[in-house]
Amino acid sequence: MDIVKIILFVFIGLLFSIGMIIPSFAHTTVHVEEYSIEVGWGIEPPVVGIRNEIVFKITESGENEGTYSGVTSVFKDVDATVMFGGISKKIDINSDPRPGYYFSPIIPTKIGTYMVELKGELRGIPIDIKIPVEDIESTAVLDFPPTNSEGTADVTALKNAISSLQQDVSKLKSGKTSVPSDGGAAYDFAIFGLSIAAAAIILSIIALIKRK
Repeated sequence: MDIVKIILFVFIGLLFSIGMIIPSFAHTTVHVEEYSIEVGWGIEPPVVGIRNEIVFKITESGENEGTYSGVTSVFKDVDATVMFGGISKKIDINSDPRPGYYFSPIIPTKIGTYMVELKGELRGIPIDIKIPVEDIESTAVLDFPPTNSEGTADVTALKNAISSLQQDVSKLKSGKTSVPSDGGAAYDFAIFGLSIAAAAIILSIIALIKRK
């Protein structure tokens, strides 16, 4: 019985291991009669400003059920256009050594949703479709250490300094701070010190804004 359990655990572990090494691609597949068109990014997750490729896999059903074969020379009569918002650009398509596979190099410059439009004839069949591809993300998904970590620390420090300054002013107004009540030199010095602190905080905020 123990041997059966061990074999079962090993088998489950093997399934999980296989699942972890198989990449998951967020590609979109559409069908035009007997043809299957799959479109997506070559490198995922797609990140703004980093060279990538829009990849195509175009296949047709084989003679036997469940089989397929790659379709060649597709873009001889089909134009491909990449679209973002109201902007579009016709792209050149390169053939992969594998039949039915194609790619077009691109550097995405905006975060958001991109579309691929295909127009023309696929072996005599009219085609006019728009296919969404995975959204482009900011570099934050790959940045290490995070680029905003230093800025976050600066903002926290400024908040703490402002809070401390507010407490000092409140104590001074309420008389909790020990200074002569006749408004003498010690009182003036305390006010001067608080003014210097406030000015330093303002300068720090200006410097932080300029750096960003």
